[in-house]
Amino acid sequence: MEYVSHPLIKPKTVERRSYQIALAASALLANTLVILPTGLGKTVVALLVIASRLLNFDGKVLFLAPTKPLVEQHTLFLRRTLNIDGNLINSISGETPPEKRPNIYKKSKIIVSTPQVIENDIITNNLNLEEFILAIFDEAHRAVGNYSYVFIAKEFMNKSKNPLILGITASPGSDEERIREVLNNLFIENLEIKTEYDEDVKPYTFQKEIEWVRIEMPEELKTIVKGFEKSLELRCRKLQKLLDIDVSDASKKELLALQESIQAQAAESGDPVYFEALSILAEIMKIQHAIELVETQGMDALKKYLKRLFKEAKSRGSKAAKSLFEDPIFRESLIKAIKTNTDHPKISKLKEILKEQFEKNEDSRVIVFTNFRDTADKLVKELKIAGYSAEKFIGQANREDDRGMSQKKQIEILEDFRNGRIKVLVATSIGEEGLDIPSTDLVVFYEAVPSEIRAIQRKGRTGRGREGRIVVLITKGTRDEAYYWASVRKEKMMYEKLYRLRDELRERNQTLLRFIEEDRKPSIVIYVDSRELKSGVVKKLYESGVDVRAKNLEVADYVLSERVAVERKTAKDFLDSLIEKERLFSQIMNLKKSYQKPLMIIEGENLYSKRMVNPNAVRGAIVSIAVDFGIPIIFTKDEEETAAFILTIARREQEIRKREISLHADKTKRSLKEELEYVVSAIPDVGPVIAKNLLSHFQTIERLATASFEELMKVPKVGKRTAERIRKFMTTKYDEADSENF
Repeated sequence: MEYVSHPLIKPKTVERRSYQIALAASALLANTLVILPTGLGKTVVALLVIASRLLNFDGKVLFLAPTKPLVEQHTLFLRRTLNIDGNLINSISGETPPEKRPNIYKKSKIIVSTPQVIENDIITNNLNLEEFILAIFDEAHRAVGNYSYVFIAKEFMNKSKNPLILGITASPGSDEERIREVLNNLFIENLEIKTEYDEDVKPYTFQKEIEWVRIEMPEELKTIVKGFEKSLELRCRKLQKLLDIDVSDASKKELLALQESIQAQAAESGDPVYFEALSILAEIMKIQHAIELVETQGMDALKKYLKRLFKEAKSRGSKAAKSLFEDPIFRESLIKAIKTNTDHPKISKLKEILKEQFEKNEDSRVIVFTNFRDTADKLVKELKIAGYSAEKFIGQANREDDRGMSQKKQIEILEDFRNGRIKVLVATSIGEEGLDIPSTDLVVFYEAVPSEIRAIQRKGRTGRGREGRIVVLITKGTRDEAYYWASVRKEKMMYEKLYRLRDELRERNQTLLRFIEEDRKPSIVIYVDSRELKSGVVKKLYESGVDVRAKNLEVADYVLSERVAVERKTAKDFLDSLIEKERLFSQIMNLKKSYQKPLMIIEGENLYSKRMVNPNAVRGAIVSIAVDFGIPIIFTKDEEETAAFILTIARREQEIRKREISLHADKTKRSLKEELEYVVSAIPDVGPVIAKNLLSHFQTIERLATASFEELMKVPKVGKRTAERIRKFMTTKYDEADSENF
């Protein structure tokens, strides 16, 4: 074996691998994100960069990792391999007293820490980054949103006299916008990607045998799930009737976003409808979680959850929990669940798999991953009864009736697992990131996970140093199957996007290409909703050479690419929509569902003085759209500026990003009934809900058009103002319409 030879690396401690040398050499030239599969030595790449920077420059190194076990692991590795005094390499965590930390920073050459501690010490002036010449961000995919990595990277680039950033991760995910956010937040100029299939990596990889074990759910459990599903369906219908929102196929992430938005609406308006909707939504999420536990975990986990739910209903007075226990359909399934003694067959299948593994190699190491602590407790108990030396490995956070694991205990368990005193480790998500356990022979997914990041990290726990085996337990016909295929699809997408982004970064670094060439005639296509034709925006776009294509768009006012669509509102329109919030809410939901990168443009000045609307209500609505729904808002002065923004975005998408343009909608063709609803909902102050009420009452548009003010007032949710506007809309002559202020 050939070893790395470097003045600051201890002899014969690090194997020399050409791909690691190449990655480190590239990382020394510019801020770099290295993407390398788990087990192929990301930390060695970091070590090589550290050694070179410390040899050539005077300064300190900051090495960040998201968890305390990782911090401890990296500290021990650096002390073992770097040819510098071990006392100059120190770890810091939240358990280190604040008054001792400044002295540790002062005397250390290398600081290894969790990020929150560093962020706090920067803010309180306990740490100055001026002397640091290298910052390493392990599990760099976390550098999004408000995570501490983002703040630290910005401070480091601003304060350091000689900054260099290295990000390392096995998987940044398949969401291109999230990857771009990581690149921007860490000031990345260079992207380096290696896979197990690269020729210079292949000699160091070991085969990973992946098995998918499909398990039939017992009829008794299916009956319980069906009961919960009936209860769920009733609540989805109730919510749809209340807010005209269909959540029957919504993911957990979408439900949480919807919950935040409704909470904001409820706080602003005080309307009891929104509070009722919040309670129904909470019930939906609780039932969905119960179903997931039955399908993927088993009755023990479900019973513990139901017990907590009952306690919540009694002690906290939770309206949602109380409502569930008062529901006879839910209660019937609950009673069946309590009475059943049927275990999920995953448990017996896991025992079979372990028996087979240990018969082949009695000194095997096995990690079983599960999403839930309750399941971890159950599995450890069952495996110990079966004669296996098993322990759980969980995070430090304390939860109700469940104490977390101290850092000391985590380190002890990992050491016992390495040396063989523990043969089976049952781990929650804490075990997915960065654990250096080279002798793991088998990894079991007790349930599939939809996240490609977590799936890649779980799989990376085996095949490190010798051949490994991966078994994924999947309950047939449940979300287990959906989750598994989602992670497979996302993993494939991830590498395609990464290679494209890498090439994009390299091209950008070779030459600063123009953002837009103003003197060049654009070959741009923009789809415009036909109702927008009367605005000056469309005229400006046409005059700029845009191929304007008018359509009756189901979603958005302007479609700029396959992923970008714009909802345009004048300041007056926006303020009017705050009076009729259901319509705005529905438009935003549809926009978010249909396009990956939706935008809203609010056009016009004096947003806070055009109507007698409380400024806090205006700000609340803007915050809800931007934060709860994740839809960016652009404010423009007039139609000309709106057109300029739309054209800039369209050029960026179609010319620079080379994106196709296509229309998205839930249906490509509408039924006649839907066409009628669409036409009526286009009347000012009439959204989808009121449109349905009007058509249900009058049956035809002809009867609606001739209805009197008094007849209109009889329709549910039609007030005096709406009735007046409908009458004005229906009776104003076309030739006189220009002079009318609508």
